[in-house]
Amino acid sequence: MLSNRARIVLVTALAPAVWGTTYLVTTELLPPDRPLLAALVRALPAGLLLVAVTRQLPRGVWWWRAFVLGALNIGVFLALLFVAAYRLPGGVAATVGAVQPLLAAGLSAGLLGERLSPRTVLAGLAGVGGVSLLVLRADARLDPVGVAAALGGALVMALGVVLAKRWTSPAPLLATTGWQLVAGGLLLLPVALAVEGPPPAALTGANLAGYAYLSIIGAAVAYALWFRGIRALPPTAVSFLGLLSPVVATLLGMAVLGQQPNPLQAVGGVVVLGALVAAQTTNTRRQKEKSDHAHHRVRSSGERRTPDGGGSPVPRP
Repeated sequence: MLSNRARIVLVTALAPAVWGTTYLVTTELLPPDRPLLAALVRALPAGLLLVAVTRQLPRGVWWWRAFVLGALNIGVFLALLFVAAYRLPGGVAATVGAVQPLLAAGLSAGLLGERLSPRTVLAGLAGVGGVSLLVLRADARLDPVGVAAALGGALVMALGVVLAKRWTSPAPLLATTGWQLVAGGLLLLPVALAVEGPPPAALTGANLAGYAYLSIIGAAVAYALWFRGIRALPPTAVSFLGLLSPVVATLLGMAVLGQQPNPLQAVGGVVVLGALVAAQTTNTRRQKEKSDHAHHRVRSSGERRTPDGGGSPVPRP
């Protein structure tokens, strides 16, 4: 049977797997050239729904913390993702974005005191290499603004993951998820109106189905699973799971859109999955070492042997 941690990892991995369907849903169901509208409709209605269901608003410091986390994880991240998507080929944007686990590992070391191991760095580099083999094309062009936006998106998302771990909300998971989605959606609202104008006057049934999927499944459900994983797992381990998105997007492109695979893509997929496994096993070992160390400290400070040399614990005065 799977361990509790393995179950949490698998459930958390559903979130980036769902996000990997975004490209297919956007190209096949949504109106063209409206990525900011898609991001807005994905975030704001889902957040309002979760807030309405939980009937709980932030208190005290959580008003500004929810705004900061919503900006990093949703609002600013999706806006930068939009810039990168428009100025870079998809393969370049995905490859640059694959540095997020490395950034999360570095931020975790600085903000959470996590140890940055060579194995984690190697797994992060392997993840970038695997994604590049999976999605990058030889004729891909580089645009400085697009690359900067993709790097900025990876950085703000990594920072959002680490801060979400550092600022563990006392509120229920769905309430915290709703706050962040609302905050991110409210940030996106004026940007979407300024850049793309009002929504299209007429939306088809396919458009509405696509927006409903992105909002309910792609945001309300997926972000709840993602933030649940952040609460239970090290932020670096969670960030590595994000590498599943380009894998799922590639597989769907082959299965649904008839895109032809090549041997390098198969190699890239294997490398990405290897990096994911290496990152999870590294963090599992580290958590076990921490647990054993903490247990040893408790025993050393709270127990001593009996006068007869036995092992019965005797509380220290």
